[in-house]
Formats: sequence, structure tokens, C-alpha cells
Amino acid sequence: MKLLNLELAWKYVIGRRRAMTMSLFGIVLGIAFFVVTQAQTSGFEAFFVKTILGTNGAIKISDRFQDMDGTVSVSSVNGKTRFHLNSRENARYIEGISNPRLLRKALNQFPQITGISEILEGTGSLSGISRSQSIEIHGIKIKDHIMVSDLEDQIIRGELNEFNLNPMSILVGSRIAQRLMLKIGDRVTLNGGTGNLQLRVAGLFETGVSQIDKHRAYLHLNTAKAFLGKRFSGSILQLSVKDPTRAPQISAQIQETINHRTVSWQERERVWLDVFKALRISSAITVSSILLLSGLGIFNVFAIMVIEKTRDIAILRSMGFKPFDASAVFLWQGAIVLTVGITLGIIVGLLSTYAISQIPLRIRGIFSTDSFMVNWDSSHYYSAILIAIVFVSIASWIPARRAARIEPAKIIRETL
Repeated sequence: MKLLNLELAWKYVIGRRRAMTMSLFGIVLGIAFFVVTQAQTSGFEAFFVKTILGTNGAIKISDRFQDMDGTVSVSSVNGKTRFHLNSRENARYIEGISNPRLLRKALNQFPQITGISEILEGTGSLSGISRSQSIEIHGIKIKDHIMVSDLEDQIIRGELNEFNLNPMSILVGSRIAQRLMLKIGDRVTLNGGTGNLQLRVAGLFETGVSQIDKHRAYLHLNTAKAFLGKRFSGSILQLSVKDPTRAPQISAQIQETINHRTVSWQERERVWLDVFKALRISSAITVSSILLLSGLGIFNVFAIMVIEKTRDIAILRSMGFKPFDASAVFLWQGAIVLTVGITLGIIVGLLSTYAISQIPLRIRGIFSTDSFMVNWDSSHYYSAILIAIVFVSIASWIPARRAARIEPAKIIRETL
């Protein structure tokens, strides 16, 4: 009986080629568009996250809390232990890290941490041949910093080894170099702090984040400490972790352990992450309307078919078809259209995603890219398939239920 139901369903699909083709076309486009839009939005988000992690790290540790109570207190009520969380929002801070070496020892006890870089931040004025510009100074130890950033891959001119060997050298952001017309090997003067420094440009870097490339420069940590007059305090620590998605939990653990302000990259970039999330949801809702319209089209076709095939269904029922068999014919039709639509939709989605990834697109701002960024994530396909199944199943089930309720005796009597 199942084979007969499937055969009848196939004949009904073939008999309504034009209407079924239009519904099929809608399913294919709906799935493909859903995959493409999700691949784009999540692709740009993933690239943004990679840029941020490669520039500012997964976790930053800065000022020490001045309060002595901590954020967690313990109380006992009726023999039960309770933990109370206190907010750090109104807590006072002591600027910078007073003992970086001791703090590094404590952080080495966290197995999730893969790299620790001490950074001394400050400001100064960098002078070239004809003009000057205010810059943000980052004093680093290069061997430590490449463990927590992508600085090694961000160098576009010069060599990190030259910077490492010469303590009186500087790495300059590409936009600073462009404005001051600097080249590798040029002499520059750093003004401010405790005086003036004569430095040699060892390399130019480009992170893709315009604000960083416009203002940041790297010095040797000891050179920066001498220039800023902060030999023993004022540093921050930048960390990399094995799993960046767990940075908030790790950050909370570290903060409770070392009593310093600890911020994860998710907290630091919350605004942009919320923007990308809103774009993903908005595009998913918009594109899902195509699948909804395809489902409505299938519903109309099947509803009309039930009306037209009422006499045929009654005859089949009188020959031994059960109500379930009558409804199964229409459910099989929906399954056939859905299966073909999903198969073609996935293929079109894959090809379209690849084609879009090859389109040139120059972006300079919160990140740097010269083409569309896409994310090849199987969850996009599963989500599109699930939405299509829901809409088509509902569109097929309602007419199928009506077909199952047809009373053969009544229909045959009315047609005699």
C-alpha cells in the first residue's frame, strides 16, 4: 500500500508540474538565500573576532581593586551555604599592575591560558621629517606579545627580528607611516614623557582596525618604561586562551583569584557583537519569509487538488483505502517536493556562497578585507532545512487531514 501511495503522489506531482515547479523554486531560493545571508553575516563576525583576538587578545588584566571584600561573600543559613555576588561597578581601582612578575606566576596556574604579555600603555608625539602626530605607545616584549596576538602576521614592511635586536627601534601603524611619510630605517623622534627619544623605524604593521593603525606604535618594554617614567608599575597584561569562547568564565575566575580588573573580549566588544547578532536574526527572519510563501503556495495547490480529487479519493476509499492512506498521498507529495527542494537548495547555496566569497570588496574600518567574508558552517544548512521542513509539513498536513475526512458513501451518493 505504501508503494501505491507513493506512486499516486508522484503522478499527482507530475500532473501539476507548473504549480509544483513554482513551489519547488521558492523552496530552493529560500534555502539558498538563507544559507548565503547567514554565511555572510557570520563570516564577517568571525573575521571581526579573529581581528580583535589577534590585536587586543582574549583577556586583559589592568587595575587592582582597592576594596577588600571581594565580589563573592559566603553566608550560612540553616546549615546551608550561600554565595552572594557583589558588583564591582562602584569599586575603586589602583591604576596598573604593581607586581607583574608575581601576577604572571599566579596566572601560570591556569591551564586555559596559552600566552601572557606585559604591556605598558602611554601617549607621546612622534615626529618625522616634516610633521608630527600624537600616538598611543605600547611597550612590549616581542617574544611574549606574539604569543597573544597576530603581530607577526600583521607586519607589512620590515622585520620583527630587527625590532627585537634593537631596543631603540619602533614598530609603527601603517596609517601613521602614511601620514608622516615614513619608511623602514627612517629616524624619528618621540616626544613627551620624561624627554625625547631618537628611534629607528624597524617595521610597519596593519591590523585592519583603522583606529589602531592610525594611532598605535610598539616600543620595547624597557624603553617605554624609561620614556614614560614608569619603571615598576602601570603595566597591563594581555592574555590568550585555548578556547576564546570561554573567555568570560575564565576572566571571572582570574578576577576572583588575583583581585585585578579582568575583562574578556566579549565584554570589551559587546556593542559590535550585538550588532552582528541583530543582523543575523534580521536576515534569517527576512529570508524565512520566502520559505513561508513557498509553504503557502504548496498549501493552495494541495487544497485545490483535494477539492478536485474528492471523487477519486472517495472511489479509492471504497476500494479499501483507509483514511491514513488518503492523507499519505498528499503527505508524500509534500515530501517529494521538499526532498528535491532541499537537495537543489543546498547545491545552489553552496555555489552561491562560493561565488560571493570571490567578489572583491574593500573594507577598512573595524577590520580589513578585500573580499566578501563567508563562514562555511553546517549549522546554516541545518537551520534552513529545518525551517523548510516545518513550513512544508504544515502546508501538506492541513490538506492531507481534509482528504482523510472525506466520506466515500456521501460523495458517491452526491455524484450519482
